[in-house]
Amino acid sequence: MPELWAGTDAGKAEHHCVAIATDGTRKLSRRVANDESTLLQLISDVLELSDGDPVTWAIDLNAGGAALMIALLTDNGQQVLYIPGRTVHHASGSYRGDGKTDAKDAFVIADQARMRRDLQTMHRGDEIAVDLRILTARRLDLAADRTRAINRLRSQMLEYFPALERAFDYSTSKASLVLLTGYQTPAALRRIGTNRLASWLKNRKVRNFNLVAATAIQAAEAQYTAVAGERPAAVVVAKLAREVMALDEEIAETDALIEGRFRDHPHADVILSMPGIGTVLGAEFIAHTGGDMSVFGSPDRLAGVAGLAPVPKDSGRISGNMRRPRRYCRRLLRVFYMSAMVAARCCPVSKSFYDRKRAEGKTHKQAVIALARRRLNVLWALIRDGRTFEITAPPSSIALG
Repeated sequence: MPELWAGTDAGKAEHHCVAIATDGTRKLSRRVANDESTLLQLISDVLELSDGDPVTWAIDLNAGGAALMIALLTDNGQQVLYIPGRTVHHASGSYRGDGKTDAKDAFVIADQARMRRDLQTMHRGDEIAVDLRILTARRLDLAADRTRAINRLRSQMLEYFPALERAFDYSTSKASLVLLTGYQTPAALRRIGTNRLASWLKNRKVRNFNLVAATAIQAAEAQYTAVAGERPAAVVVAKLAREVMALDEEIAETDALIEGRFRDHPHADVILSMPGIGTVLGAEFIAHTGGDMSVFGSPDRLAGVAGLAPVPKDSGRISGNMRRPRRYCRRLLRVFYMSAMVAARCCPVSKSFYDRKRAEGKTHKQAVIALARRRLNVLWALIRDGRTFEITAPPSSIALG
């Protein structure tokens, strides 16, 4: 049984640490800089206070500014508990005083670690999982930037050249983006003409250059009026088109990095054997689980973290009222939901399960969530046993999981 609990309110430049004894009395309260030598001195001082007894550390962040301290603690064999900031905020209301200070928050963190038994122990992240978390987060940012750039491009074109705006799907057509880097207005397209535009596109290795050129010229022939602000708007559209193309290249480079790192993981072949899971979704699964299923203990616990295990919301005579938990990993839910949607179309086993749920009266979303929950159980068992997914019986006689 630990004799000392050390709670840390983590920040960007500084942390505040409070160590308390079994009876809740403060043994140490100190603000420290977020650098290695200072944090090592803090750890040493707290361990000296414990006189050789175990120390339980608790912290309110699991990444960001707290990453260095977590690494130092785990490298020194210390037990570290994670207490979410929301939990600290709600718990603070039951402590004396209305004020909020870093010292008070650190004390609350330490005291909650002393009293509670449901807190998650933190471990030093697997190197591959950490790398994939960084790469997948970057890819998500790039995809969001690309979506914003395309929306701005279409909005800008709609103001001065609506015929060309609706002529192409700029989110999927690279040819249309190449076109916009050179020609953005009706008059410019009419001047170059269909044949010369087709040659211009061909020289830039555009597929279906004749069709693209004909479509663009047709849009230009539909509008002879120059709208006010056309010239600066055309400059903005050209820049946005180049921006989207650059983002496409960076996303492709990031995908290659993700695939290469993901395939280094020992569970990669098992995860990829599941229908509907490719390298990106598989990488996100590793990134947000750490690749170590023993941390969760059971598939039910993993389902709770992923938001696939409903929690009861009963009151009075009302029972059986289930809802999704408020706190869950949305990225992990996305992995299972998206893969289930794909598997419901391409995997006979998953399609059979999905159709059965729809026949029971479930909506599309409910059926997909049910399928995602069942697939989580299957993936858990495959990783546990170290085997890949195989269909060994006719689809009509298979029960998934």
